[in-house]
Amino acid sequence: MTVPDRVPPQFPPDHYLNRELSWLEFNARVLEEAADPSNPWLERLKFLAIFSSNLDEFFEIRVAGLQQQVYAGVEPQDYGADGMAPAEQLAAIDRRAHELVAEQYRILNDEVLPGLATGGVERVRLDDLTEAERRHVDTLFRASIAPVLTPLAIDPGHPFPHVHNKSLNIALVVKRRNGGQKARRHFAVVQVPAVLDRVVIVSTHGEGRVRFVLLEDIIARHLGELFGGLRVLSHTVFRVARNTDLTIEEEDAEDLLEMIEESLRQRRRSDPVRLEISADADESFVEMLTGAHDLEPRDVYRVPGPIDLTALIALHRLDGFPALKDEPLVPRVAPPFAQGRDLFDVIRSQDVLLHLPYESFGSVVDFIERAADDPQVLAIKQTLYRTSGASPIISALARAAQNGKQVTALIELKARMDEQNNITWARTLEQAGVHVVYGIMGLKTHCKAALVVRREGDGIRRYVHLSTGNYNPTTARVYTDLGLFTANPDMGEDASALFNLLTGYAEGYRWKKLVVAPVGLREHIIGLIEREQRNAREGRAARIIVKMNALVEPSVIDALYRASQAGVAIDLVVRGICCLRPGLPGVSETVRVTSIVDKYLEHSRVFYFENDGNPEVFLASADWMPRNFWRRIETLFPIEDAALQARIVGDILQPILSDTVKVRELSCDGTYRRRTPGEGEAPLRSQIALQHLAREAARESTDVRPPFVPIVRRPAPRTPQGEPAPA
Repeated sequence: MTVPDRVPPQFPPDHYLNRELSWLEFNARVLEEAADPSNPWLERLKFLAIFSSNLDEFFEIRVAGLQQQVYAGVEPQDYGADGMAPAEQLAAIDRRAHELVAEQYRILNDEVLPGLATGGVERVRLDDLTEAERRHVDTLFRASIAPVLTPLAIDPGHPFPHVHNKSLNIALVVKRRNGGQKARRHFAVVQVPAVLDRVVIVSTHGEGRVRFVLLEDIIARHLGELFGGLRVLSHTVFRVARNTDLTIEEEDAEDLLEMIEESLRQRRRSDPVRLEISADADESFVEMLTGAHDLEPRDVYRVPGPIDLTALIALHRLDGFPALKDEPLVPRVAPPFAQGRDLFDVIRSQDVLLHLPYESFGSVVDFIERAADDPQVLAIKQTLYRTSGASPIISALARAAQNGKQVTALIELKARMDEQNNITWARTLEQAGVHVVYGIMGLKTHCKAALVVRREGDGIRRYVHLSTGNYNPTTARVYTDLGLFTANPDMGEDASALFNLLTGYAEGYRWKKLVVAPVGLREHIIGLIEREQRNAREGRAARIIVKMNALVEPSVIDALYRASQAGVAIDLVVRGICCLRPGLPGVSETVRVTSIVDKYLEHSRVFYFENDGNPEVFLASADWMPRNFWRRIETLFPIEDAALQARIVGDILQPILSDTVKVRELSCDGTYRRRTPGEGEAPLRSQIALQHLAREAARESTDVRPPFVPIVRRPAPRTPQGEPAPA
């Protein structure tokens, strides 16, 4: 498959925001949720953990790539539409990331930990343990922790040990007790075992109080026992993040699965990119660790608290403490499936839209499980990008193969950070008799599709599920996604062609409904935008509403700029990266960009085009990024049922556009400002509104939707600086 060349940007560099700095501002919005006093304490802690996890991946992938270019003296590969060189980007990242990490720990130490303690979840210092708690900790160390530890000396006979990516470690200085004044000091390292729980509960008092310590504090207290005969002079905790962006030469691979396994082994020894170390660490530790890992001073992050706050998410899973958490969501069964009718009968009679997490992912699991056991089903084909542990879908596919059906699973082995999981699932399915394939060389398979082929009284019928999100029951409870069940013959034929493309060498098929990357998605999107541009110039109704995770591709941004210059009203709800500058005089004055960060991760991709009063609505697996257009297999699929269009536009997009609680608006200078309700306007939190809608729909005996009503809101006027104009 030939991938087209990228299209260069058409506007000056200062018309685009930098991709990496825009991402940091997204993570700043995550941090705002940790600081938001309206969120319960354990939810605020959860956002601190998410911030840490996000930042880890940013350094492992994005910063690592920039460092390779700068530190290795490699010729810059891509300056980006904004024109910033890699060295400039690293300097800007350094400033902003250090600011954000400092704010993260201020929130933790000054607000969240004291708030949790007041609510009954208290971190205690080892010096403040009760006698009973101290005995418990000492017994735990000797019985369960010490046997797992390996003290590692550093001297001419013991070189600095390899530190695994993101492993937590304790560095220390030891000295012989009877060595006198000239006794040499030595560094040593002890890894904090990842196989043990890092949050250690030392006591509970009924259901309302828990006291905990951290595993590294217990180990630090007992370091003298690990280095018998030596005196521990000082110690500190540290962690090193490494480059985890796999470079795979697929054309040279005889077995892609084996090549990726080898790449995963190499990842453990890849180049370091960041050092986190306790704020009170002696400078000698910093010098020793940066020297051992060939890091620059800017790569060091001194933190005044626990390193790697992702471990504290264990506190969010504690039983009880309802006042410290959001009320749990109970997903509702989608109304068409709630009547007890046969699932295939329902899909055959109507298209069904599923809105996660407000409606249950169980309908997707039922679809695959029903197909696995139905004697009339001949074949099942499915893409799997990320799935969960103990996945019911994996089990159903394996059972279907054992039942004699033709089962094909397209497993994307290159799904970042899920490579090992997907290798495991690939082998499990192969052993069960599933035909497992890995997609097209050089491209990631990112589309989400399932096809069931069934023999019925009037012939063979194809049932299709397409989605904006993964086949993952775990993330389906916390990600907002949309999926479509359909028995539309054209969609079924396209789905068959898609799998033929993925498993064989099929080319030249004329798609009836689907739009597929990289063979035409970008061009189709630009064509839709340009149609709105023409309509606006000719005085016809023109409107664009887009909801997605990221907007980076310059050629699409340029098309939006041209549409705005023609007067098209454009709303972009972009959760994460946005390289478009809204409110540029004469360029993007009719564009409004907002971002919602709330309890559920906004993950759905929805596209609305007014089309002169004959609106078109699409869902997709793809964001508008170069990788989605050029380097991935993606699908865009239409929602043609009028009732489902009305639901997407009126019930889903309208509350999102009207949010006044969790929405931030992007200004021309790249900063985000929180929107607040206007005078006399009631606060509206879209995720809560959508939760109420799902609850109401589940109570109804029929799924009656209102007639289609297009959104008529236009962006507010702006000042030349991009600020909303005063009323």
